[in-house]
Amino acid sequence: MSNTDVVRAMFAAYIAKDYDSAAKLISAEFSFTSPQDDHIDKAAFLERCFPTAWRFTSLEIMELVAIGDDAVFVLYEYGLSTGDRYRNTEFTTVHHELLVETQVFFGGRVRRP
Repeated sequence: MSNTDVVRAMFAAYIAKDYDSAAKLISAEFSFTSPQDDHIDKAAFLERCFPTAWRFTSLEIMELVAIGDDAVFVLYEYGLSTGDRYRNTEFTTVHHELLVETQVFFGGRVRRP
């Protein structure tokens, strides 16, 4: 599986709220960073972040680009149960078909004309 396939699989598991599939895609050494989380480990990510999937009504990958041998940039747009839509960017490192680090950069609300 390519690095971009691994990232796609993680997004699919997240939006499907499939905890077991997501956990299998994350290495034991995983580190997750966002504006709300500072280098949390796999257990903290699965406990704190994964359960937020219930708020999502949709998730569309807009751009997905492999960088070098082990990194992926992804831009995605998602809808929330409130009706609002947002965009985020993530930089993820993948080794041996497992996520080892994800850095999330929060975007703003998407305004539609």
